[in-house]
Amino acid sequence: MPDNVLRSTAIFCYWHSGPTNPSHPSQFSPIKPCLPSPRFPISLYTLPLSMATHLFCSICVLLLAIFSLADGGSIGVNYGRIGGDLPSASKVVKLLKSQGIGKVKVYDTDPSVLRSLSGSGIKVTVNLPNELLYAAARKQSFANKWVQRNIKAYYPRTQIEAIAVGNEVFVDPKNTTGFLITAIKNIHQALVKYNLDSDIKLSSPVALSALQNSYPSSAGSFRPELIESVFKPMFQFLRETGSYLMVNAYPFFAYEANSDVISLDYSLFRENPGVPDAGNGLRYFNLFDAQIDAVFAAMSALKYDDIPLVVSETGWPSKGDENEIGASVVNAAAYNGNLVKRILTGGGTPLRPKANLTVFLFALFNENKKTGPASERNYGLFYPSMEKVYEIPFTVDDLKNYREGDSSPVSGGGGDASQARFSTPVAGDGNGSGFSWCVARDVGKDKLQSGLDFACGVGGADCRSIQPGSTCYDPNTLQAHASFAFNSYYQKMRRASGACYFGGAAYVVTQPPKFGKCEFPTGY
Repeated sequence: MPDNVLRSTAIFCYWHSGPTNPSHPSQFSPIKPCLPSPRFPISLYTLPLSMATHLFCSICVLLLAIFSLADGGSIGVNYGRIGGDLPSASKVVKLLKSQGIGKVKVYDTDPSVLRSLSGSGIKVTVNLPNELLYAAARKQSFANKWVQRNIKAYYPRTQIEAIAVGNEVFVDPKNTTGFLITAIKNIHQALVKYNLDSDIKLSSPVALSALQNSYPSSAGSFRPELIESVFKPMFQFLRETGSYLMVNAYPFFAYEANSDVISLDYSLFRENPGVPDAGNGLRYFNLFDAQIDAVFAAMSALKYDDIPLVVSETGWPSKGDENEIGASVVNAAAYNGNLVKRILTGGGTPLRPKANLTVFLFALFNENKKTGPASERNYGLFYPSMEKVYEIPFTVDDLKNYREGDSSPVSGGGGDASQARFSTPVAGDGNGSGFSWCVARDVGKDKLQSGLDFACGVGGADCRSIQPGSTCYDPNTLQAHASFAFNSYYQKMRRASGACYFGGAAYVVTQPPKFGKCEFPTGY
């Protein structure tokens, strides 16, 4: 949690005081016992307190932080090694731990990597490469030996939590699709043989090219030739084993190919008016959500809407060829930084608002031996020297100081500093004052409450004015209170681009908001 909160403020715990709907803070009243209970919802507000109360409520903060973090998603990173100048695996593990990255996905089962991860506490997803699918499907004995040598030999000291069987097999030029389902089942039988099946999940990452339709999201559907042969048996397996679908999603590709019709702000989680979907009545404020909901819709069409989803790859290149529109350090920092913020602060997609996602960023390093366009060699978050390509958060604690404008490229290491620019405060001119404010959208109580809790908690907004009896307590509505909190956070962040987002629950206005007699600040 933010150090400044512990030093100068404490957290009042508000218990719900009656049977009314606990959808906004006005229905809570502070009492001395401050222990969480599933029967009583709790909301957080930062208020200055005496030192005596400070110690007691700090304990509340720690308890509540555990509960609130459980509501968010998680971030991992893909560790590819197609580079000639990459650091040793042991150095990489130290790097991951220093950044607070608790999940990593690798593209093989290299012994030096798995040994280095032993005892690190980092959860690992390994890969059975496409070139081994035929052998794994053909003979159960091969699958048994592979699991014995590559999984059982390291587990549990190396915390292998999943095996990706193949990778984007539907676009594999070697046509390995026909072997996928049998290979998955044989690997599963091998896990059963060694009593590992309850601890380690199996799935297979699919690219969005497996969709026949992806726009609008509500029309999402899988390619017909893959439904009976691959998707239905795979989904049935995932359902029976309690596993999840792995999806590789890259908004960059959609933006690059359609930059004339897709907004860059929409692609980078920045403020935008949103894109309505007439098919489901929802409005999308970023391309990532729209892509993931297209997959959810395709799964639902096959009656498999109970299967979770993990984003096994997503990212944005920091450099590309001249024709690769949008590839830049600034855009990569914005996409990855805003995505991490979006995932860690909780909330699912518009179609699945409770589906907290696990997302693996692509990739840990720039890999100079990759073929193809320049972008392929420039997805890394770090240079091989382990210097950051740009600054982004990786943990909830990192978010306390994060704003998109600070996601600047790090000098040296081969980065293109000429691409650097910084987000500036939004300069509203609707009333001639040059000011702007952040207010809540009508997106439903769950999303507003989640944003409100973040703003007044981790976000460090000044929410004293919306307490009972204070100047902005009335009107006593969730949208009014959320608007005040969102704006306080926005002004605290100096009206930086991306500071008025809150999972799509807020937007910028250039006219002073009107909620009763409350005056919204233009500074912090």
